[in-house]
Amino acid sequence: MQTHSHRTPPPRLPEDSLGYALLTAAELVAEVGDGRTLTDALAALWAARPATPSGVRGAILDLAYGTLRDFGRQDFILGRLLEKPLQEPVRSLLRVALHRLGTRPDSAHTTVDQAVSAAATVLGGNFKGVVNGVLRNALRQTVELNKAADADMVAEYRHPPWWIRRLKSQYPQDWRAILGAGNTHPPMALRINPLRATLSDTLASFAEAGLAVRELANGALLLERPVPVARVPGFAEGCVSVQDAGAQYAADFLDLDDGQRVLDACAAPGGKTAHILETADVNLVALDTDAGRARRVGENLQRLGLTADVKAADCRDLRRWWDGQPFERILADVPCSASGVVRRNPDIKWLRRSDDIPRFAAQQAEILEALWRVLAPGGKMLYVTCSVFAEENGEQIAAFASRHPDCRRLPLGGQLDCQYLPCTEHDGFFYALLEKTA
Repeated sequence: MQTHSHRTPPPRLPEDSLGYALLTAAELVAEVGDGRTLTDALAALWAARPATPSGVRGAILDLAYGTLRDFGRQDFILGRLLEKPLQEPVRSLLRVALHRLGTRPDSAHTTVDQAVSAAATVLGGNFKGVVNGVLRNALRQTVELNKAADADMVAEYRHPPWWIRRLKSQYPQDWRAILGAGNTHPPMALRINPLRATLSDTLASFAEAGLAVRELANGALLLERPVPVARVPGFAEGCVSVQDAGAQYAADFLDLDDGQRVLDACAAPGGKTAHILETADVNLVALDTDAGRARRVGENLQRLGLTADVKAADCRDLRRWWDGQPFERILADVPCSASGVVRRNPDIKWLRRSDDIPRFAAQQAEILEALWRVLAPGGKMLYVTCSVFAEENGEQIAAFASRHPDCRRLPLGGQLDCQYLPCTEHDGFFYALLEKTA
């Protein structure tokens, strides 16, 4: 992965101006183009500019995430409007501006004006005229450019070609809906901590705060519109947590009971760990390979008034963490392509490569083999990914079961495996429940 950064010193623009947000978002998009994750780029940005007001941060995030969700379409349009490629961050400034023109056509004049102002602060201001000309041409040719973009596979679906082909092959009926969901804003769902709050009290507190929310079939609460966590009633007090509705199936699928010895093998950031402890009084060991992420698990549990034995360790290296006592339940929420959560992490679409999928599958197979050794006879292991690719999901589990005569696949929701596709209520998740028969 490249580490080169396009970030300039804080631009000579008013911090509360659209131009500042456009340029800062463009720098983030350019870093993703260099191979850096958006998470890492944002962490570096906020470390460099710690006093950035929350409203300015929100504007930057909205532009950066929106541009990356649309990524692919802007480059197609720029290919029609430019005679030769532009250097960064000017090219990404145009990407961000084109995204805003598409989503905020009512303020087109302001977007163009502020993008030109932003261009004046970089590379000696030599590209002001180019930025102005490209954006005005884009506005004049909006109908023709959009028609052409809709006829191009990448520009229409805003995903890499290999990703589109894979989904078309694996989901001949649903691939368009999956791609479309990946380009939308994600829903915001909440989980009630029953040790500190009741459903009726929680609903009353949301009504009092003027936040519309509805209960889903699995007990998750879905907000009509996402809000900052600071506005969520009861969050600071540990009464509720933010967790995607699709992720909230895990604790129920594990078939938990008080007193069980339970392992959460890939626990960070700790949402499913906490849900397990909220569901039953179990003895829980939570692992994560990264010490910093393991600390975050502990912090999340502390907010909720929960306790677990949290360790920084690779679950495959049994000698480092296992005491020899088997577990009656194991949650294997394994590393994966994250192809089911790309609307939350839109950089993933462009950082992943086709050959990453077999590498993830190999790692998942290693984890399954290691964890099977620490599962007690009669115990159950829940395999989870936030992927929609068959190689990491159904094919992985079928291969594992074929290697292990002592593995029985148990049905979930009336089917052998449970693949949730991303939709308006939840992200994409895969679940498979395995029982060790001897």
